[in-house]
Amino acid sequence: MAAVSRWDCFDAIEGDVRAMVADPRWAALPEPARAQAIASRVLAAPDGGRWLFGAHARWHRHDPAGGRWHPAAPPVDPEFRAASRVAHDTSVIPRHLVPHGPDVTADRGSVQGFVGPDVPPRITGRVRELLAAQRGRRREDFPLTGPFTEVFAEEVASPVAAVWGTLMWCAYAPAFDGNEVLLSMFGEFLARPLPGDEWVRWLSPFSLEDLAALYGERVRAGHPEAGRRLVALMADTAGVIRDDPRFRPRADALPAMLEPVLRRTGADPSAAQAGDHAVRRAWLERCPPHVTLPETSPGEHLQHVVYDLVVALGFVAAKGADPRAIAASLLAADLSEAAPGAVEELCPWLEPELRHMLRVALDDPSHPLRRCWPRTGELPTALYPPDRAAAAALLGTSYAAGLAWCRLTGTPVPERGFATASAVVHRLVHERDDPVPGDPADSGGPRIPGIPEAPGTPFRHF
Repeated sequence: MAAVSRWDCFDAIEGDVRAMVADPRWAALPEPARAQAIASRVLAAPDGGRWLFGAHARWHRHDPAGGRWHPAAPPVDPEFRAASRVAHDTSVIPRHLVPHGPDVTADRGSVQGFVGPDVPPRITGRVRELLAAQRGRRREDFPLTGPFTEVFAEEVASPVAAVWGTLMWCAYAPAFDGNEVLLSMFGEFLARPLPGDEWVRWLSPFSLEDLAALYGERVRAGHPEAGRRLVALMADTAGVIRDDPRFRPRADALPAMLEPVLRRTGADPSAAQAGDHAVRRAWLERCPPHVTLPETSPGEHLQHVVYDLVVALGFVAAKGADPRAIAASLLAADLSEAAPGAVEELCPWLEPELRHMLRVALDDPSHPLRRCWPRTGELPTALYPPDRAAAAALLGTSYAAGLAWCRLTGTPVPERGFATASAVVHRLVHERDDPVPGDPADSGGPRIPGIPEAPGTPFRHF
């Protein structure tokens, strides 16, 4: 007899909301009607929690103590998901949780790092052409600004920085294979070796204001056309790299933000006279609303990348563990090594259960969650990702989370990377230049002793 599939209320509601928002009539609905439609699909979980699938295609969990909804990756336990029911909630849903359409239907790209899966040759070849065309530019005509002066040699002009800065800004998580062609082509321009080691380069993204400063400097110096050429180069670079999903969401957004400069229709030259902050604000105002950026809110950006980290750890559910508990443990491992005091600034942005698990993993050396911490640079065997794609996603999300909390707290990014991301690299380096293998997903493996299983609410285990 064929097995009867288990009802999954979370899948059903998510599918319903996605279909509803994708309907062309959704955008024409009055805002109160859209909010009511989302409120009528709030889930009541067996532990009494409330869950909502809404803006940016994210699940949110209600914190009854604070009254806030927090982005929270949904529970993975099948029984818990099957036992949840529509709450028929009549409470008012905050406006920012109601999807407007593109935030749910847009391509979110890939969360993988650039160690393991290489950037395709068709992209690196086109970037090389853009870069080759900048050779011979004079530093006097295109001066470097800000942090670019620390990266590039004295004779290098700002068009090279415009290409590099666009790559770094668009990347989901700029941790790159040390042999990655996309990086090696910049070798002749660098002032010093990139941070990292022989396996991986742990790079920090340049900010949107760093890119804006390249343009603003030329405008204030009386050379607006040179500034426009730099902006055109940024847009061209974004157009090339958007074919790699690890760059795509921001690479799609950047040309839209820059278009008025290229068409000479915006007030960007006047904004440049007021300073780089003003240029940055003008560009952010033109960012498509479905794209989430750290420049908009570092705290909300942290919420999104932690959500991605929990999803990337979904494979541990087959080993009897809760991905949220493992994510909290690995965040604690990174914080413990780089900036343990920063946890106080992070916690207000985390959903209550994950916040609690993060604190106990940091504060209690004997807590079972400590068993997930990397030891001697390696992940515990039970946390090995089942294949290269899963390892690249764990690398990308863990590194992105580290960059996010460093940005939020003002912590310098460690030159040797974070403990978790560095440990994941050991699962990738020996096959980093090979085609992605077709290994089946791991459906078993050792249980992680003492770690919460995967119910809807691991909070009760502590």
